[in-house]
Amino acid sequence: MKSSDGSAAAKSSDGSAAAKSSDGSAAGDVRPPVLLVIADSLAYYGPKGGLPADHPRIWPTLVAKELGWQVELVARIGWTSRDAWWAITQDPRVWAAVSRAEAVVFAVGGMDSLPSPLPTALREQLRYIRPPALRRVVRSGYQWLQPRLSKLGRPVALPPALSVRYLERCRDALAAIRPDVPVIGTYPSVHRCDAYGRVHTGRTPAVLALEAWSAQKSVPMVDLAAAVRENIFSDRANPDGIHWGWEAHEEVAAAMIDAIKNVRRQATSVEIEKE
Repeated sequence: MKSSDGSAAAKSSDGSAAAKSSDGSAAGDVRPPVLLVIADSLAYYGPKGGLPADHPRIWPTLVAKELGWQVELVARIGWTSRDAWWAITQDPRVWAAVSRAEAVVFAVGGMDSLPSPLPTALREQLRYIRPPALRRVVRSGYQWLQPRLSKLGRPVALPPALSVRYLERCRDALAAIRPDVPVIGTYPSVHRCDAYGRVHTGRTPAVLALEAWSAQKSVPMVDLAAAVRENIFSDRANPDGIHWGWEAHEEVAAAMIDAIKNVRRQATSVEIEKE
């Protein structure tokens, strides 16, 4: 399938679209509805590190449980809005989830706003350096430079305009095949991470760009910073200074549940008015 900008979107392995009922879901599918979450590591890290995608205390699981849905969490540490676009267009798990999705959450963008004085491509290619001894030397050098250069606050991993451009491509691709499914975005979280020099000057420009996108495309937004700020600056968060404790996951879940219920309520009102 293709979005309105001509780019690839969800399709089956033989190139055909899955059969849909009138509400856009797969015909005859008796499985529970899906909450599709495309995210970075904030969605699945707790106070002590990374967790399985079905862990009962991470916010996507909490949201799905409250709504009576099944969660499909497609996420990876360090993902930006660009990675979300690649997931939408290349990951068959996303393609499978779209036909049953009742809501899609783009929980990316926080990494985009973090200082990245050394090219993102350099960081992503470190794992491929050979031999291993050379890789360790290069990685050590990167880890020494990153927090020191991060104090400059720029450049960021993805400029706000580019970040929003990728999010819009994701939204547009989904709208082309499931126009009935609401999309929820997020504003970046906050951090006190030494690896980024405890600097986050890129957050405000990112928020302004996301606010403009939200207003233009009517995308409901959840402010992660408002939900997690108290926790992240406490001793109950992850010691790395960027990932959250359980209270933050609960606060994000509550905000996300409200956003999803509100947008579904609005959609129902519109349908009633049409009748």
